[in-house]
Amino acid sequence: MTIQEIQSNEELRQHEFPVTRKTIFLGHAGVCPLPRRVADAMNRFNDHCTVGDQEESLPRGFFAGIREKVGRLIDAKPEEIAFVGPTSLALSFIAGGLKFRRTDNVLVYQDDYPSNVYPWMALADRGVEVRYLNTKELGRIRVNDVIGQVDENTRLVALASCHFLAGYRMDVDAVGKALRERGILFSVDAIQTIGAFPTSARHVDFMAADAHKWMLGPCAAGIMFVRKEAQEKLAPTTQGWHNVRCPNYVAQEALNYRTDARRYEAGTANLAGLAGMEAAIDLLLEVGIENIAAELLRKRAWIIPALQAKGFEVLQANAPAEFQGGMITFHKPGADLAALHQKLKEANILISLRGDRSGRKLLRISPHFYNTDAELQRFLELLN
Repeated sequence: MTIQEIQSNEELRQHEFPVTRKTIFLGHAGVCPLPRRVADAMNRFNDHCTVGDQEESLPRGFFAGIREKVGRLIDAKPEEIAFVGPTSLALSFIAGGLKFRRTDNVLVYQDDYPSNVYPWMALADRGVEVRYLNTKELGRIRVNDVIGQVDENTRLVALASCHFLAGYRMDVDAVGKALRERGILFSVDAIQTIGAFPTSARHVDFMAADAHKWMLGPCAAGIMFVRKEAQEKLAPTTQGWHNVRCPNYVAQEALNYRTDARRYEAGTANLAGLAGMEAAIDLLLEVGIENIAAELLRKRAWIIPALQAKGFEVLQANAPAEFQGGMITFHKPGADLAALHQKLKEANILISLRGDRSGRKLLRISPHFYNTDAELQRFLELLN
């Protein structure tokens, strides 16, 4: 199935993406609706669970297969992939599992999504200095910004692959290479790019992303990547039957963890969620991430001028294409954006109402590859 086939065949589009039958859904940077095949995969699993052991309801080799598919998605090895659930939990595992000295500091971006701020802020209770990255514009993070604000005591830098409001995509590879040259660990919240743009973990030590945004998967089915060489530095913060060796389910006298990323999976996985996530990944790989990225940038290229023509100011409107994300955030001084958001909702057009640190209201749209130009034109018509 290709993007062209989806957008030129409305019957196929509505079959694969049932939300399109009644709703123009433009909120994929928030929480996505499930494609039909994802819901079907979860329903099949649940049906099997009604007649037997839930853990036996997944096909043989399921976990090896889904780890391999995730590895294809983020350029990683299967043994570097753990499934621990929400992004917030994975990032908390990373922050909690590293050893720090009292002279260490971590560099984070305070205006990032809170899930990638609070776990690092909590390190202050362990005597770690938490530093906040300074940027000239909201969400615009460049390599020089990062390297200019680390020093010999910086233990780790934690950033997002794309800012959730500004829609500015960071050059993850360039930042990662620069940090590795300096012996600084790099953690990336990649929830705003995986499924939308090529996202590589090659130059990253840790990466986390739930499936419920651009990946088109269910909530609380997420990816936690830990580079093989970094697994020795990241201690598990939870213990259970799955990540600690227990032959015949008998507790042993010592904690012997698994020797790959499964050492971070303490107990039974979110099986129904992972069944859905596998179907979502299959869909993304079938359509092609490069194709999806090109389509999102094509949409962005004509939507931004259309918004500006209506008097809206667009965040990071002039960012180079290689730094543009899938979301478009805009505002208009003096406009009642909450009322406009409600007007669109009543017309079955779902977008996001957000705000920044100053209290300024913002509207954000985040169309995916299956949204049509006609849907976006309808959205624009109602902005008057």
